[in-house]
Amino acid sequence: MIHLAFQSGTLVLWDDAASAQGRPLPGQLTQWCKYDTRIQRWRALASDYASILAELYHQHIPYDDQARAYEQLTLDFRPGKSPRDYQSAALEAWQNVGRRGIVVLPTGTGKSFLAQLCIAAAARSTLVVVPTLDLLAQWALQLRNAFHCPVGTIGGGSHDVQPITVSTYDSALLQMEFIGNRFGVLVVDECHHLPGPMYSQIAKLALAPWRLGLTATPERQDNLDAEYASLLGPICFRREITELSEATVLAPYETVTLDVELDPDEQEEYNRTHSIYVDFLHRNQISFGTPQGWGFFLRACARQPDGREALNAYLSQRRVARSSRAKLRQIHELLQVHRHDRTIIFTADNATAYRIGTTFCLPVITHHTKTPERIAFLDAFRDGRYPVLVTSKVLNEGVDVPAASVGIIVSGSGSVREHVQRLGRILRPAPGKTALLYELVSLGTGETYVSERRRNHPAYQ
Repeated sequence: MIHLAFQSGTLVLWDDAASAQGRPLPGQLTQWCKYDTRIQRWRALASDYASILAELYHQHIPYDDQARAYEQLTLDFRPGKSPRDYQSAALEAWQNVGRRGIVVLPTGTGKSFLAQLCIAAAARSTLVVVPTLDLLAQWALQLRNAFHCPVGTIGGGSHDVQPITVSTYDSALLQMEFIGNRFGVLVVDECHHLPGPMYSQIAKLALAPWRLGLTATPERQDNLDAEYASLLGPICFRREITELSEATVLAPYETVTLDVELDPDEQEEYNRTHSIYVDFLHRNQISFGTPQGWGFFLRACARQPDGREALNAYLSQRRVARSSRAKLRQIHELLQVHRHDRTIIFTADNATAYRIGTTFCLPVITHHTKTPERIAFLDAFRDGRYPVLVTSKVLNEGVDVPAASVGIIVSGSGSVREHVQRLGRILRPAPGKTALLYELVSLGTGETYVSERRRNHPAYQ
């Protein structure tokens, strides 16, 4: 008989007759296991639990499962609404791949409600992993309202483990070796954060046979997309913004790129500092075309005598392009045109966000904004007392943002994901609504290239 136990985020296996001698396990079990001479037993990733059980079952090998600590739940699921057609199709697709897969849906299309449908279908202890404390509170409230039961939280000073629990990524990473066997379902929100050496351990240390990943943009710039299959399963269902906009699930939209010319003195400063920065890159043979480019640049700045000047030049030319006086004038014009519309202004950095807020006397939300103040700002935006919000990156994903119809991207990275997430923020449907997303681009700067990169998505074609 094969015995299984959960130990510090791993699965330990032994056969009373064979383990002490280190003989191979029966069947094909050794493809997942390595012999640990320290304990004279076999060890596997906790995430291989489902595959190992399937092998034992198909080979008719008797086993004693001491690893599993999750339970079957009797859930009182009263969602208060019916799933849309695409949500029902996504649920079916997830079940058809053995309840291990990733669903890709745009922002604002009810990914959390889909997760509730999947949790109800699986009826097993569930851990939901989210990237931020805001989302922790948001998910916990939604799950309590849907299932009418206590929902545990791990993160932000809380460590309350319940049959249904929500955790931040960081807290889950710290706790999974202790609680990884207590959940049969693992739901990972914004799962594009998961691949990589750190956060991938959350999935590897979890026993959960059933897994659901949720994201609007699964593509990663570091080419680690291939890790999804082993961590959560394949992409089993996908709908793009364009498809759901045509189906009236999302509001129809237009995207407008506005080129702005720098004032002469700002253009002169940009050209001067950009030249210093680029010359430094060429002399040190540094290319930002690779994922390591930024790290090489910072190390060269720390080592070379002119490194500080190069770094300051880089920051200066970027500041001029992102927050020029011409952009402020363009923002003023757009706010006049859309003075009756609810508008979100996006920036790439806090300094630009605060500059816009100070210039136009507008509320600003950044990662420095305290939770009570953020809630007050969003409530005032929701009921129209604040028709405009300025934010850096904190509202890009996850946080439940009230409906807006106009977005103004003052600055941003070259990330396609970020650009799609910002578009999704203004696509909540409303009668007669056509959303407008403006993108301000400083002519004669690197922003032209950045803009082209981030619009490489079907939503902008």
